[in-house]
Amino acid sequence: MRDTPRDVTPRRATWVHGLPAVLELLLGLCLTGLLVETLQWHLAAPRGLGWSVGGVYLGMALIILWAWPAARRWLGWANRVTLLRAVLIALLAGSMAFPAFMERHVFEMTWVALLALCLDGIDGWVARHTHSASDFGARFDMELDAFFIMVLCCALIVLDKLGGWVLVVGALRYTFVAAGHAWPWLRRELPSSLRRKAVCVWQVVSLLVALLPWVPSFWAALCVGVALALLIYSFARDVVWLYRHRRMRV
Repeated sequence: MRDTPRDVTPRRATWVHGLPAVLELLLGLCLTGLLVETLQWHLAAPRGLGWSVGGVYLGMALIILWAWPAARRWLGWANRVTLLRAVLIALLAGSMAFPAFMERHVFEMTWVALLALCLDGIDGWVARHTHSASDFGARFDMELDAFFIMVLCCALIVLDKLGGWVLVVGALRYTFVAAGHAWPWLRRELPSSLRRKAVCVWQVVSLLVALLPWVPSFWAALCVGVALALLIYSFARDVVWLYRHRRMRV
């Protein structure tokens, strides 16, 4: 079907409306490049690091633009904090393309991951105090949390601290989302849960502890194994709740 002039105008207006967000994402890309240059200057990072980190960030930026609400213009302060966390996570993810570099500087990488974890608590505080909370912001934060966990799981494999089983920790959430396409009742909104938040924090902290160079593989496996058991329990509780309420409208 050909676009009529009446169809073209709203699309063009929507694109112009979202330009401020594009500019903010470009500023995030500039910050990413600055951090890579800092690593290359102080830690003798490999030259290809900029391409790997930049590629991860651009992938996240494209997903953000794809999910961008037509009614929004700017990211807002809370989402800017989340975007800063995305820059740090992109730095971690891109570094895994160079295992030798990551192994030499695992302590610095752990600090980057710890800073990303601290920002996870700040963006929610900013959203509440600036009255900028939104469905998009909550989804942005949740999806970035899931990706962060998967990156930490992959880092443990790259550093040869744990085996492939650790990927189950990061894959559970994506498996749950995929299952929602087969069983729509799994897509129902869950009530807020302190248990779910506590398990998520324990999960990330366990992965960070396991990354530390002085933590032996045995204790790393034990720490992450406990986190996995708690995560499976938490998901099971949620699935049971959703199943009991499956006849309610999604």
